[in-house]
Amino acid sequence: MRTLILVCGEGLGHTSRCIALAKELVSAGHEVHFGAYGYSQELIERKGYAVTAIPSEITLVGNAGTLDLKSSILKTIKKGSFFGILNIKKLIKKFHPDVVVSDGYFTGILASKLMKKPSYLVMNQSNMEEFFMDRGISGKFLAKVVQKFYSRVFKIVDGIIIPDYPMPYTICRKNISFSDKMKKKVFYSGPVVGKAYGEVIPAQVHHPHVLSTVGGFGYRAPLFLKVIRAAEMSPEIHYTLLTGPSVDSDKFTDLPHNVKMLQFINDQFPCIKASEVLIVPGGHSTLMEALSFGIPVLSFPDIDHIEQQNNALAIEQNGVGYCLDYSTSPEEILEYIKEIVYNGKFVDNAQSMRQLSEKLNGAVAICKLLEKGAFSGKMDHKQ
Repeated sequence: MRTLILVCGEGLGHTSRCIALAKELVSAGHEVHFGAYGYSQELIERKGYAVTAIPSEITLVGNAGTLDLKSSILKTIKKGSFFGILNIKKLIKKFHPDVVVSDGYFTGILASKLMKKPSYLVMNQSNMEEFFMDRGISGKFLAKVVQKFYSRVFKIVDGIIIPDYPMPYTICRKNISFSDKMKKKVFYSGPVVGKAYGEVIPAQVHHPHVLSTVGGFGYRAPLFLKVIRAAEMSPEIHYTLLTGPSVDSDKFTDLPHNVKMLQFINDQFPCIKASEVLIVPGGHSTLMEALSFGIPVLSFPDIDHIEQQNNALAIEQNGVGYCLDYSTSPEEILEYIKEIVYNGKFVDNAQSMRQLSEKLNGAVAICKLLEKGAFSGKMDHKQ
């Protein structure tokens, strides 16, 4: 089976799960070709996969860590990037895939349908129109435009893949909404992450251990400093803090002995597996990685990022962590960390999610779905 995977380059979560899917497809004997752009394209190339540059589809607009969704949509429409359909048609004609997988890249679905190729949309957010409803007349107009566009894509696609747990455990459940008719096309594959729990050797750390991936740059810097302050107040808990490449860790000359600071880790999974708590934003793929390894989280969603906020709320409702914000004090952060470390219910709940993830085996489940859809041209899968 020849599979073309088209990746939205806005957010590395799309890229990481597509690489995990490609790994499974190749191991099953299938041929994979990518279409991507920006840093996603670079990352895919570094992983050794064939990739063709495609037009960017979405232009994000924001300021100081906040996402201006209305401006992003207007900028995207003004840019005219939706007219990249011709480019995608050329790629499909050149590679001649049996099936097309489009992760958040809606142009790919339209082009696939024009080329009469089975197509599957991977997504963890379908109700973007709701984010415009309280933004005046122009917002309501944009909401209708977005809704009509989504409805058209959902109608023509062969299947919609949600790389998340099935209901009622779905972490992105507040970000997805489908009509009863469309629900027949939806497949909850389970998390699709880069490595399986059983193949990862945990990092050598002192316990209890907390891994923070929020970074120390820009608007996240105050939160980063609060975590360091929390560490100072309880030296028996050990921390690994990822700063991000733009932060000079040498400037932190008076760190407490229980804090280790790194700019970047090539492979985070050993450190994830070795941790009792993860401090993360609210990105969907990051949360899937945490739960697939059975680790509770403190989630600090980005400011005004409704999708992340909804994910974090689901984390708290599922009893696998807490949804917090940037006003949380160091004392409160420490209290929440201790609650997770010393209250077994969080570990038990997170371990149940890990076991469910292993049972679902997301990448394998999608691979089987594509094998079936590539030759039937339609989706008829029940979970």
